[in-house]
Amino acid sequence: MESALEAAINEWHASVNDGALERSARAVGDPVVVLGPKGAGPITPEQFAEWVDRSGIKLIPRSWHPVSERLMVVEEDATWPESEAPTRVATVFRVAEEKVTAALRLPDVKSALELAYICREMAATE
Repeated sequence: MESALEAAINEWHASVNDGALERSARAVGDPVVVLGPKGAGPITPEQFAEWVDRSGIKLIPRSWHPVSERLMVVEEDATWPESEAPTRVATVFRVAEEKVTAALRLPDVKSALELAYICREMAATE
């Protein structure tokens, strides 16, 4: 049986990979914090759906690394419409109330795990 954390991340991947804009907007919190090569910060669900549409990205999960009840690092193969081959990346996901509230994409699983552990420790000391 999958956890609420896994279910939310699976829904996020399914909606993004299907290019389902309304579904993508429903899969994330308001706001959702994002990190990627073009910047970082909070965006609305509508802005997230616009990114899904604009980027055309597909992210295929390859390995899962639980960090806490709310944090998971997922190593993924990323492709874009202009891609000739997949690029391996890793995303730190934070989930609350069955929605992804942060999706922080990093170049590799090591750096994603380092960031996730820092986030976990910060949350534990609030």
